[in-house]
Amino acid sequence: MKTPPRAPAPTDVTLHGQSRVLEVTYESGERFRLPFELLRIYSPSAEVQGHGPGQEVLQTGKREVDITALQPVGNYAVQPTFSDGHDTGLFSWDYLYFLGSSQTELWADYERRLAEAGVKRDDPMPVSSGSGCGHHH
Repeated sequence: MKTPPRAPAPTDVTLHGQSRVLEVTYESGERFRLPFELLRIYSPSAEVQGHGPGQEVLQTGKREVDITALQPVGNYAVQPTFSDGHDTGLFSWDYLYFLGSSQTELWADYERRLAEAGVKRDDPMPVSSGSGCGHHH
């Protein structure tokens, strides 16, 4: 994916546990409501993105995922802990803005990749054969 343009820092980041949405608000009045599922399937971690182009790991079964903790990282990112144990994704302000402003395209791309792989959105994740980067709990 192309690098998103420099984004403004949000003025507010709110976790809505009931609706499973991370709300990101900007000084301009722009506001994005990012579903936890979208954040989880597009996590910027190596575990999801792989270590290079074409190594992305298609995430499935994440519709019901929750964020159990959200840690600020400096003044540039947040690090969510997901209910499935995934906690290695650093979501920079730029990346959150990219996810918010590209949500429609990202969902369409996700649906396309699911169809190409012959899997459904709610299928459980296949158990890896240990070829990951060894950061799983």
